[in-house]
Amino acid sequence: MARIIELKLPKALAAALRIPQNDPRRQQLRVLKKLLRKARFTEFGQRYRFDEILLSKHAGKKFQDIVPVHDYNKIYEDWWKKTLDGVPDVAWPGKIKFYALSSGTSESASKYIPVTREMLRSNRVNYLRQWISLMSYEGLPRNAVTKGFLMLGGATDLQKGAAGWYAGDLSGILAKNKPFWFQNFYKPGGRIAKIKDWNEKLHEIVEHAREWDIGYIVGVPAWCQMCMEMIVEHYGVKTIHDIWPNLGFFVHGGVAFEPYKKGFEKLLGKPIVYIENYLSSEGFIGYKARQDALGMQLILNNNIFMEFVPFNDTNFDADGKMVEKPEALMIHEVEEGKEYALLMSTNAGAWRYLIGDTLRFVNKERAEVVITGRTKHFLSLVGEHLSVENMNRAIQLVSEELNISIPEYSVVGFPYEGFFAHKWYIACDAPIDQGLLAEKIDGYLCGLNDDYAVERGSALKAIFLEKLPERAFLDFMESKGKLGSQHKFPRVLKGKMLEDWNQFLDKMKGKMG
Repeated sequence: MARIIELKLPKALAAALRIPQNDPRRQQLRVLKKLLRKARFTEFGQRYRFDEILLSKHAGKKFQDIVPVHDYNKIYEDWWKKTLDGVPDVAWPGKIKFYALSSGTSESASKYIPVTREMLRSNRVNYLRQWISLMSYEGLPRNAVTKGFLMLGGATDLQKGAAGWYAGDLSGILAKNKPFWFQNFYKPGGRIAKIKDWNEKLHEIVEHAREWDIGYIVGVPAWCQMCMEMIVEHYGVKTIHDIWPNLGFFVHGGVAFEPYKKGFEKLLGKPIVYIENYLSSEGFIGYKARQDALGMQLILNNNIFMEFVPFNDTNFDADGKMVEKPEALMIHEVEEGKEYALLMSTNAGAWRYLIGDTLRFVNKERAEVVITGRTKHFLSLVGEHLSVENMNRAIQLVSEELNISIPEYSVVGFPYEGFFAHKWYIACDAPIDQGLLAEKIDGYLCGLNDDYAVERGSALKAIFLEKLPERAFLDFMESKGKLGSQHKFPRVLKGKMLEDWNQFLDKMKGKMG
């Protein structure tokens, strides 16, 4: 416990000593130096002169000058790839024991992202911090915290590599490495957690649901909603609280919750608390630390050094690819209200690594951010600068106005009659007119985004919409081998994923006649 309690000086004493309390810049520089010291004898540390950086008076700037930025393909080909052969001390000391398999939302081949023992320890500390922060939430049923914990994640039955490592979904790795005191709380339990087939796993959870006293659920919203719907239907009850009366909160991450909220509320017998965290395969980045916070608080003092690249035309091309030498800011240099892409250096051997998310600071003093989208998942064909954040908000507003559930959607941009157009694919089982949906979404986006509103009067000539059964989106994910766990449907369809989606729709419509 002592490791997670921070010493806070009295304000008067701190002012007298001129020591800023919990100064973000100081926290991050301490993290950077710790990572550099730990990795200075690795191949990466020797190549990029970590010892020299540590001796510099301005370690942060020196680090940025010497170490190049990396996306996944670059760091994998240059460094991580050789660790799969069991080579030690490549980008982090020792051999890599675990790899999180991640395909993101646009790549077809699996990514192998190193997960070290040190990272797993850091994650556990952050989970505990988040759990402690819940004690300050008003309206949170205290008994819910002491009940069962349903984690809908990947299979814990990991695949073994020739060099002795194990690979699988991050949630599966975390479940396999859970502390002993967690066993009595963790559901669905070891046997069910090992099941790889998502549908089989869901059916097992449904069959045993009545035996458990669940206080909180953790997972990606789409799959958690599906699981609760199946339980409600199976037992012929009105709400999930008829099965789990002590369910008090839902911890989610990975995607914005707004599109799912309406569907969730229809499954509940009473209000619950929604808590967002920022957990990726590369590390536990932040969580909502205050009930009334507008965003999640970045974790600045636990083995992740963060840099922020302004998400603009100078640093990224039209496809969202980052330039070779972007402008990168440290935590004390960012501004509220501006959008940044996140670079991470971690205790798993990621160095100046582009995670692919875009963030906006809503409270710089508290380092609180909201995730606005992905570097490659936005639409700006003619300068409309339409972010995933805008799309999520529009879907939420339409769902509330029309009292319908839209758990999934995606958007495509394309040339149209000498100008351009957007096409929306909407998952909705409610009997609602497609034209009305398109009109409402378009109207809300005009109110949310001035650039979009301007372009709707000029080059962005048309908005099309196709309403599909909710099952269509799930079937497509299943056809890609991405059903369940941490997989998310892409909010913007481009390239190979768009081709596959069009082929899938053609086959689906062909079967329907």
